[in-house]
Amino acid sequence: MDAFDCIATKLDVREFSRQKVPSEIKSKVLEAARLTGTGLNTQHWRFILVQDNLKRLADDSTSGGWVSGADFAVIVLTNPKYNFHMIDAGRVMQNMQLAAWNYGVVSGVFTGIKEAQFRSDFAIPKELNPTIVLGFGYPVRKLAGKKSRMALGELVFMEKYGNKGQL
Repeated sequence: MDAFDCIATKLDVREFSRQKVPSEIKSKVLEAARLTGTGLNTQHWRFILVQDNLKRLADDSTSGGWVSGADFAVIVLTNPKYNFHMIDAGRVMQNMQLAAWNYGVVSGVFTGIKEAQFRSDFAIPKELNPTIVLGFGYPVRKLAGKKSRMALGELVFMEKYGNKGQL
């Protein structure tokens, strides 16, 4: 799929079918994570692939109970000693989601966790931050890829905030 088409049509989904995602596609999603750039090329993030403990992952969440229905999930860990760690988490999240979407695999994101339980259940070291959790799977129904977004003219200003103009 063309990169722009992938961006233009990707939707966040929190309902998944029971169809299993092949390991080759899971590998592509994780490879997209590995290939993502990081500030100063630190490559500080780490990833936990969750396939068998999705119920535990859902139970340790304050906002991601839906992940128990996913085929797999990825916990993105970042190192908060780098002031750009949250930016890097966003970058890697987007790359994994776009790689998955390219193969017809949908995803959703959550950040709300019960931290003590989460760290214990997934053996997360103190020096790493559990920043984002992504759940992946095939959609339960066909998706149209239609987005409700504001027009560029409402979002983009020319040279300084408030100046509307044409590109």
